[in-house]
Amino acid sequence: MNVRRQTAKGWLCAIGMSTLAIAHAASATADEFPDKPVEMTVPFPAGSSADVVARVLADGMSRQLGQPVTVMNRPGAGSAIGYKYVQARKPDGYSIVFNSNSISTAYYQGLVPFDYKAFDPVARVSVELPVVAVKADAPWNSLRDLVADAKKRPGEIRLGNSGFGSHTHTSAVAFFHETRAEVTHVAFGASQVVTSLIGGHIDALVQLPGALTAHVKAGTLKVLGVMGSNREPAFPHVPTTREQGFDFQADMWRGIAVPKGTPAPVVARLEAAVRKAVESAEFKTQGEKLGFVPAFQSAPDFGHTIATEDVLLAKLMTDVGLRKTPEPQAKF
Repeated sequence: MNVRRQTAKGWLCAIGMSTLAIAHAASATADEFPDKPVEMTVPFPAGSSADVVARVLADGMSRQLGQPVTVMNRPGAGSAIGYKYVQARKPDGYSIVFNSNSISTAYYQGLVPFDYKAFDPVARVSVELPVVAVKADAPWNSLRDLVADAKKRPGEIRLGNSGFGSHTHTSAVAFFHETRAEVTHVAFGASQVVTSLIGGHIDALVQLPGALTAHVKAGTLKVLGVMGSNREPAFPHVPTTREQGFDFQADMWRGIAVPKGTPAPVVARLEAAVRKAVESAEFKTQGEKLGFVPAFQSAPDFGHTIATEDVLLAKLMTDVGLRKTPEPQAKF
């Protein structure tokens, strides 16, 4: 009897059975997921633009997955609290984060000890375009007017944002840095900044459209410009920064990510659910109503977007003096 040949056959048989078992387990994971509710962490407060979009998405995903997708708000520290919570969870697809450019701004400000590579991208969901708004009776009717006045009165114009390190804060700092105009930046919570403008405690603000649409329609506020690559659908008559002569844009993307190491079949299942939710007529209708633009990207494309934006944000935050961490790590 050839013992070596029998042993080799035994090893090959064992390896084959193991491979089949692994493949079966992966298939079972994809087929069975989810068999309980999925928790979506939003690292911003209830009622914020992020929260509003996340809840519309969660409803659509729940229908696609056949299990509830529950939204949990975990705000604080420039979104760091929410990211830290999800990063520490088991990578099984049951804990997902509604992420945005804020993962990079939080990292480069030293608020979290990890960057975007602590998560696997699932899909991009939407894009929001920050806008500059003032009270309806303010003397400025365009961004050019506001910038020109700021140059005449350095530091006198008080410009509100959604909080230190937020996208609206970094966008505002970067824009006025680029224009060589000096304003005084005032940080609030997302809900407080609008009421502060209406109450006359600040002169202008940078905010995402969803927080302003009702006030603009009511005639309380007016929008001077859109800090985006395109005009904002909620305010189609308002020109962009580039249309007003400023080489600047600061689109805010939002999407879904999971802890690093989440099984690929689970990521694919979540991605498919996001795609169907985002491409639905209801999601588009809600976007037009609430001020966000549906903008689905697959996991690979979304990963590329995150990596590209991370490099740009690192430079931006260096230029405006907000950066506290080293150079970006190796990309995807």
